[in-house]
Amino acid sequence: MPTASTIPQLDLSQLDADGASRAAFLEDLRVAARDVGFFYLSGHGIAPDLLDDLLETAHRFFALPAAEKLAIEMAQSPHFRGYNRVARELTRGTPDWREQIDFGAERPALPGSPDMPAWARLQGPNQWPAALPELRTIVVRWQSAALEVLHRLLGAFSLALGQAADALESLYRDEPHYLVKLIRYPGRDTTQSDQGVGAHKDAELLTLLLQDSNGGLQVETPHGWIDVTPRPGTLVVNIGELLELASDGYLRATLHRVVTPPAGVERLSAAFFLGARLDATVPLLQLPAPLAAQAHGPDSDPDNPLFRNVGQNYLKGRLRSHPDVARRHYADLL
Repeated sequence: MPTASTIPQLDLSQLDADGASRAAFLEDLRVAARDVGFFYLSGHGIAPDLLDDLLETAHRFFALPAAEKLAIEMAQSPHFRGYNRVARELTRGTPDWREQIDFGAERPALPGSPDMPAWARLQGPNQWPAALPELRTIVVRWQSAALEVLHRLLGAFSLALGQAADALESLYRDEPHYLVKLIRYPGRDTTQSDQGVGAHKDAELLTLLLQDSNGGLQVETPHGWIDVTPRPGTLVVNIGELLELASDGYLRATLHRVVTPPAGVERLSAAFFLGARLDATVPLLQLPAPLAAQAHGPDSDPDNPLFRNVGQNYLKGRLRSHPDVARRHYADLL
């Protein structure tokens, strides 16, 4: 569990600095990732206009008539792409009070064969709303910008852990599995629950999050749940379980949740989850002795075992979170 009681802020532009400034950034990155697992990121280089356009276009999507959104409902996609109604996704078996649309890398579905692993079905095309064609344009721009930032961060994490800058590149270099979620949390006037999304850890390598001005994101620490209050000009980064596995638990994926907004208020966010190649196996980095002495293995949760096989690890979580997709497209696994 994280030990700090505040969320640090890091400036990615310091990664390009010389000498002491660059070394200080790498040290701050390592400490933030181990002690908190979350940090604000400034100096990321993503144009403010792109971020504004992303949230504004997301708002227009969620304002579409229900029939337009349900035309691309996720239950139609074996690749877990498309729209989810409020309370359709589950966290630890409890419905989340949010509506959302999920996109991934736009790739053709793999041809089925008896020896094809079940996780190979995760690859495939997205579903895009016919009534809002500009959404595809803005999401693709966000994907490209987020990938650039997170690739830089993963190189920095490798250096901060005493590795070569490309130590993790085999996981994400060519065709990483990634996910974009555009999310709307309705106000509490429509529900008695405060679970916007329940407490969970992210399954991927890193998450990059854009929040609107309405809070709700919280991180668990020994001091209790602390707010990740939106800060203008910053994005939020958090560690995923694949980095926890690769660092033998030195870096920790952190429990976090979103509390439902108050009545009359909605919250919008855009999350980019960078995973690894579906056919990859997570390596175990050989940490320098001082760091290795503090690495005691990833957290063990019997209800959520972690696998080094990336595809198996990812499919496990998607099946649990989306039982309607599981029943329709993965009945052979249930």
